[in-house]
Parts: sequence; structure tokens; C-alpha cells
Amino acid sequence: MPDDLLLRPMTPEDIPAVAAIERLCFAVPWPEDAFISEFSNACARYVVLCRAGDVVAYGGMWLIIDEAHINNIAVAPTFQGLGYGRRVLKGLMRLAFREASISQMTLEVRVNNEPALALYTSLGFVTEGRRKGYYENGEDAYIMWCRNTLEQLI
Repeated sequence: MPDDLLLRPMTPEDIPAVAAIERLCFAVPWPEDAFISEFSNACARYVVLCRAGDVVAYGGMWLIIDEAHINNIAVAPTFQGLGYGRRVLKGLMRLAFREASISQMTLEVRVNNEPALALYTSLGFVTEGRRKGYYENGEDAYIMWCRNTLEQLI
């Protein structure tokens, strides 16, 4: 990672920046209080990617028994296409597979989100189902899984 990039656990102080990225990236963004409540959720783990000290991306997941469920990954629009989403996802994977000994990870992704699908596939995620009308606009989601393939993290 370049010297000016740092992936670290999210803190409450990061919430305004994370919520701003959320509003820029999603049609129906989580409100700030949803992120605040995640700090009292024992299953929740969130990371932020900072560039020169500013939060430019984030990701979060819930660790439940032997599974990790990715809730969100977002990169500020001005920093998209630079590999920052990959850095966040790999950080979540390391946290889940190596540090928490999770054996599988899942997520939902819009069926037409080609950049996200390419990223997830490149890191070992496989489409195993489809949720009809999953999103607020009625769009379907693919259900993707990754089964503890640590070689993708090297």
C-alpha cells in the first residue's frame, strides 16, 4: 500500500466521513445512527481506508458463528477505479479468515454492478443464488460466497 494509505478499524469519529461516502454511493444510504448502532453490535466489524488521513473508503461485515456477511463496501466516487475497494475487501477477508477463523464469507450484490462482480469474482467469490427484488427499486441481487481461500490474500 502506498505510504499515504492506511487501512484501520473504523472509530466513532469516522462516522461523519463514512456516512458522507454512503450518501454519495447509494440511492438509499444508511443514516449516521445506523453506523453508530453498529458499535454496540458484537458481531460487527468495520474498517476504513484513509488516504493522507482522510477516509476515502470503508467496508463492514458481521461475523456470525463461522460465517462473515459483508454489509457494505463503498469508495468515495473521486477515488473509484484505483483499487481501493479491493484493499478494503482484502482487509475484511484477512480479518475474517485469519484473525477470526471464519470459514466462509457471503454478500449480496446488484446483478448489474459489473465492477463489483468483477472484484468479488477475482477474490474467489462465486455466485450461488439470486434474490428477486432485493433492492428498494426492485432490482435483483446475486448471492455470492467465498470459502476460506487464503491464497487470494497473498
